[in-house]
Amino acid sequence: MKSLFIWTTVFLLMTATSAGAEPIKAVGKTSVLTYDVYAGGIHAMNAKLSVHKEATKYNVALTAETQGMLKKLANWSGKFQSQGNLSGVKTFPLSHQSASVWKGSTQSKTFKYDGKSRFKSYKMTEDGVDKTPKDVDLSLAKGTTDILSATLHLMLTMPKDKVCKGNDLVFDGDRNYRLVFKGTQIEDLVATNYNIYKGEAVSCSVEVVPEKGKWRKKPRGWLSIQEQGRNKGSLPTVWFGALKGQPDVYVPVKIRIKTDYGTLFMHLTSEKVS
Repeated sequence: MKSLFIWTTVFLLMTATSAGAEPIKAVGKTSVLTYDVYAGGIHAMNAKLSVHKEATKYNVALTAETQGMLKKLANWSGKFQSQGNLSGVKTFPLSHQSASVWKGSTQSKTFKYDGKSRFKSYKMTEDGVDKTPKDVDLSLAKGTTDILSATLHLMLTMPKDKVCKGNDLVFDGDRNYRLVFKGTQIEDLVATNYNIYKGEAVSCSVEVVPEKGKWRKKPRGWLSIQEQGRNKGSLPTVWFGALKGQPDVYVPVKIRIKTDYGTLFMHLTSEKVS
C-alpha cells in the first residue's frame, strides 16, 4: 500500500513552495491550487500546486502528504520544484529538486540544466549526506527534461489547440523514460461536493514508457499501478481546465487512477490566482 499511494502522489503533478527550494517570486502571475486525494471514498492525501509564470521564466513547485489513517500507516511527504526559462510555450529547465520523507529519513535529488535544453549535473543526498552513486550513467540524461517542466509545457499548449499531446524524455537519476500524454477528450465538468471545478476540460491519459537504465523486469511502483489500470481498461487519466485569473495555463482539475485496490481520485478543492 505504501508504494501505491506514494508513487501515485508523486505522479499526480501537484505542488507548493517547499523548504529547501527557492520561494516563488511575486513578479508575474501565480496560480495556487489545493487538492484532496480519495481512495475508496477515504481521504488519503492532500496536495498543493503552485504555478508561477513570467514572460520568459517559470517556477512550478509540488508538495503532497498522507492524511488520516493512511498517515498513521504510511507517514510520507514529498516536495518537488522546477525552475526554468520559457520560450513561448516551450520549457527549458534550470533546476529540478525533489525531496521525500519516509520514516523520518529524507532523500533529496537535485538535477541541474543550462536553461537551453542541456543537462549539467545530478546529486542525491540522504539526511544531508551526499549519496550520489559513483556509477551514474549521465549519458541517460542527454536530451532530457524533468517531469514538472514537461507537464507545464503541455499545460501551456492546451489553451490554443485544446489537444493533449506530449512525448518528453525524462531522467530520474537511474534511468530515463518517455512521459506520454495522449487521447484528447473534451468534456463539460460539473462541480460536486468533492471538486469545485465547473466548465470545459480536456482529458487524456498519461503513460510512462521505460527506455534505458536500471529498469526491473517486473513492473514496480508507478509502472505497476499503470499496468493495473491498463488491465482494467483505463490508463491514469488527467482532466485539464482553465482558471479565470490565468487562462493561458490549463491546470489539472481532476485525476482518476484505476488500481487493483480500487479507484483513486484527485479533486480540485480551492484555487487562487495572484
